[in-house]
Amino acid sequence: MKEKGVTTITLKKINKGKVFQYIYREKITSKLQIVQDLQMGLSTVSQNLNELEQEGLIERNGFFESTGGRKAQMIQIVSDLKLSIGIGILKDMFHLVAVNLYGDAICMDTFPIAYSNTEEYYTKVAQTVEEFIEINHYDKEKILGISIATQGIISPDGSAVTYGAIMGNTEMKLSDFASRIPYPCRLEHDSKAAAYLELWNHASLDSAVVFLLNPNLGGAIITNHCVQHGMTMHSGTIEHTCVNPGGPLCYCGNRGCLETYCSANALESAVNMPAKEFFPLLRTDENNTLRQIWKDYLDHLAFAIKNLNMIIDSPVIISGYLAPYFTEEDLEYLLELVNNASPFSFDKEQLIVGTHGQYTPAIGAALFYVERFIESIS
Repeated sequence: MKEKGVTTITLKKINKGKVFQYIYREKITSKLQIVQDLQMGLSTVSQNLNELEQEGLIERNGFFESTGGRKAQMIQIVSDLKLSIGIGILKDMFHLVAVNLYGDAICMDTFPIAYSNTEEYYTKVAQTVEEFIEINHYDKEKILGISIATQGIISPDGSAVTYGAIMGNTEMKLSDFASRIPYPCRLEHDSKAAAYLELWNHASLDSAVVFLLNPNLGGAIITNHCVQHGMTMHSGTIEHTCVNPGGPLCYCGNRGCLETYCSANALESAVNMPAKEFFPLLRTDENNTLRQIWKDYLDHLAFAIKNLNMIIDSPVIISGYLAPYFTEEDLEYLLELVNNASPFSFDKEQLIVGTHGQYTPAIGAALFYVERFIESIS
């Protein structure tokens, strides 16, 4: 008798999870559509809808157009029932984003506070997070967690930065934040966080190489729909691929790393102006010097894309700070260079451009808590 009861309870949980996950995937649906597609009884679906509604997970809002009978109610999840906060830490600033249950960034902001491994810095970040939540009137009970994306290799257990040459944050620890922020916290490498966002946005993506064109170049490798970390957590650090042994000195101590040619810092240093000023001039001015600098940038990027595509036959994703500035003409030029230098065809569909710019790592990091919450309703 007891075993039968447990089985019944388990079955109810499974059905409830199926109904919720179906609504989540479809975004807007109706009771009859759920019955038909999940092949469940009407009473079972009705009961689960009532439970999900009572728990605040779904809402019935509006009606579909009539097909001759009674109009069907629109059913959808409550996308702002829970929120996740993402922090993207850079050397001279940090980004804050709030992400809803569909992974949409509903609020983004930037704070020009330089990193330092001090109690004052970590306290300031924690205070800014609290103020961000308060100013935007987010109920504290809605916050799933705070996910921190930073430049630097993270330890396998996620407790600390083990290599942080860019920011000098090798001593950064998860506890520096968790001890000051009253929510669950985690640390993530910014490039890996960017890759998570691209996986979220391209559900059918199996493999890819991600170029994070941020102030400092970053990269990530996706295989079997998973972001690869490697034995010592440095898989995907394409920024330290040597493209010219006699080239400029990289922050890692070596010369000619891709970082010194394809980071946003390298581009802005070459043109002696911020990207937001450079690109409007590039598109409207006949300044041959600016055009040549941009051409050189794309030449090095194409070189890296071609060589990495030999190792991982997959799409390439251009993401991060510089991604929104790429035009169709730029992409065509990249494709031409890659195909001219490769024995294998690289199709236009294989070159994907991210859409979230400088906020990419913060959004990608925040998705961790969203995904975990969605999976828990099963």
